[in-house]
Amino acid sequence: MSDGQFHGIYPMLYAFFDRHGELDRGAMRTQVQGALAQGVHGIAVGGLATETNKLSTEERATLMAWAVEDVAGQVPLSVTIAESNVKGQTAMAQLAADLGASWVVLQPPPVRGASEAALIDFYGMVADGSPLPVGIQNAPEYIGIGVSNAGFAELHRRHPNISILKAEGPATYIAALSEDTKGAFTLFNGRNGMELVDSLRAGCHGMIPGVDACDRQVAIYEAMARGDEAEADRAFAEILPLLSFLMASIDHLLCYGKRLTARRLGLVEVHDRAPAQQPTAFGLEIVNRWSKDLGAF
Repeated sequence: MSDGQFHGIYPMLYAFFDRHGELDRGAMRTQVQGALAQGVHGIAVGGLATETNKLSTEERATLMAWAVEDVAGQVPLSVTIAESNVKGQTAMAQLAADLGASWVVLQPPPVRGASEAALIDFYGMVADGSPLPVGIQNAPEYIGIGVSNAGFAELHRRHPNISILKAEGPATYIAALSEDTKGAFTLFNGRNGMELVDSLRAGCHGMIPGVDACDRQVAIYEAMARGDEAEADRAFAEILPLLSFLMASIDHLLCYGKRLTARRLGLVEVHDRAPAQQPTAFGLEIVNRWSKDLGAF
């Protein structure tokens, strides 16, 4: 059975840096507090939107510790683990448990030619050493490597504590994944919530979007939960152009989604860690147009 205690909107934290290129403690705390104030059902950290590929292992651990401190048990905390080997991922999963995280999500190792059998073995070895429920991020579009639906069914059969999937894809993929794995997993979708309502209809238990529009996404999720699909569809249509623009690519999301989030949090300036896509005047104009009704967090 899936781990049904985890559900709802879990915004993935952006990594905010100061003008010296170091992680900005104050901005990260402001971000968590801003998200919690919107009624989110959980917080996520360490994923692609956290620019984990630009962070050292020490910085990843620091962000994890800060998030645990700032969430303070108010909602579950999901930690994505991106270390490149079994030993590193196992150590980070143990650290997440020691700090007080609720569940972990494993990214695949950066070996695009790895076979599915090798990936299943990799995830299984990490899961066997994890004290926490384990999720897998399946994002071949963004990461370049993934597991099939049948592969996930086999993975859960061998390692039942792998009970959560962050399955990045269209709602049709989510529906097939849910059917093929026979309800074994708690399913989350990502992609900044671009297919929120249809993902929920397809069997998702929640979403892991960015922080930028998490207040609206919480309201949409709650409308679906109480059976008011008409209201959910109406509210979703209002933010879909914005979500679609932001999610043109991961780099695009980091460029414009982070700046929108900063604006809503009252953060004056965004400092990028190079290399990073830079905004254009026209791009900012588009963001401002589609987010004109989104006020301060």
